[in-house]
Amino acid sequence: MASEGRRTAVTGGKPERAVLVGVDLGVRSGAGRAGLSGGRGVVPRPDPSELTAESSQPSAANAAASGLAHALTGLDAEESLAEFRELVTSAGGVVVAELLQRRARPDPATLVGSGKVEEIAGVAASAEADLVLFDHDLSPTQLRNLEAALPCRVLDRTQLILDIFARHARTREGQLQVELAQLEYMLPRLAGRGKSMSQLGGGIGTRGPGETQMETDRRQIQRRIDQLKLDLEAVRRVRKQQRQRRESVPVPTVALVGYTNAGKSSLFNRLTGAHVLQSARMFATLDPKLRAIELPSRRKVLLSDTVGFIRNLPHTLVTSFRATLEEVAQAEVLLHVRDAASSYGEEQKSQVEKVLGELDSLGKPRIEVLNKIDLLSAHEREGLVGRAGATGEVPVSAVTGDGMDELLKAIDAALHSDPILSAELRVPQQEGSVLAAIEAGMVVHSRAYEGNLVRLAVSGPASLLGRLRKYRVRDE
Repeated sequence: MASEGRRTAVTGGKPERAVLVGVDLGVRSGAGRAGLSGGRGVVPRPDPSELTAESSQPSAANAAASGLAHALTGLDAEESLAEFRELVTSAGGVVVAELLQRRARPDPATLVGSGKVEEIAGVAASAEADLVLFDHDLSPTQLRNLEAALPCRVLDRTQLILDIFARHARTREGQLQVELAQLEYMLPRLAGRGKSMSQLGGGIGTRGPGETQMETDRRQIQRRIDQLKLDLEAVRRVRKQQRQRRESVPVPTVALVGYTNAGKSSLFNRLTGAHVLQSARMFATLDPKLRAIELPSRRKVLLSDTVGFIRNLPHTLVTSFRATLEEVAQAEVLLHVRDAASSYGEEQKSQVEKVLGELDSLGKPRIEVLNKIDLLSAHEREGLVGRAGATGEVPVSAVTGDGMDELLKAIDAALHSDPILSAELRVPQQEGSVLAAIEAGMVVHSRAYEGNLVRLAVSGPASLLGRLRKYRVRDE
């Protein structure tokens, strides 16, 4: 609440106006770089409050600039900038202008070069921007030089993601993890923090630990980092004890993983009947949720909803959220939830697999779940369903419920810790508790009465059949 008060003081209660700077490195064409450095990669974004029916239509100049930017950057640069725009919206900002710079290599002093810095300064001043956001990580030197040259605050991609995490952390554990990531990012940059270190924070990128004294002593920050690590180690111990208690009863865990905003929380709610927060904004879920679900085989599993991944996910976040992400490492099966309507799903898939590799979880059994098929046309859905049959992917819609039965069957088939076995049982009719346990935990295929006995053909978990071995007739 205090941070919101400071935000109002700095921005007057209005969303912060942001200029976005995309950087496409590795380009060797001098002509392409010169074209964008000359300002033709600038695409101003009008204030939403000033839009009219005419001004909301793209002008010929803007269309030409957009077309040129797309032609020069290719899909990767465009999709990166579009995703960055969504991140800014999730942080509560309003994009007033976008610039795209292509370079063969980063400028060690400013990342984008002195000419581009002058252009950014002019755009930021004319747009009355509150901050300039770079879709790239800045070194301490680059951050210091850019803040000296630009008329407003400067943030890089990592700072923006950390701010969004700080907004959405609700539990004590989540807040500890975000604060640790923020401080570890801040520590090497203390010497170079300019305008953003000269006043009490308010606005994007200045919440959490950045809201206290901006001239925080390095030793104080290091002490705080050490304390946070101890606190999170205590959290890990508690989680380990909870897992050990769960493991005493054979209930396997299935974890939802995927790119941010792929629909994991919506799918979690559909499968479990829970009502966890589901939002179109990125990183709406930070704290893991666990709920029990029943599979077609009558087995019970625990379904875990986890934080979403994103390209270039800051390493400090992966490290800080290790206590949370241990649910992924301990899960028997991973449900990789993908946005079937996304035009760059393969890139998102590779980014998720990259993070899973950091967690040593890439070799786990994984089910590819293609979510949001309700957003596809009928023709696209037919093609997707036909392809999924050959690849083992499971098309679903968490909104309409389509594909949920197939997904539960796929989870059933992927579990190996407590396999499903078939057997015939003969149970005395007076054993009411045994018959009730069979009805509750197994699938009964046939039932016949032989005097005082009930003969049952069943399939169920090996753990339950093991407890009923004295009633077994034969295994199939």
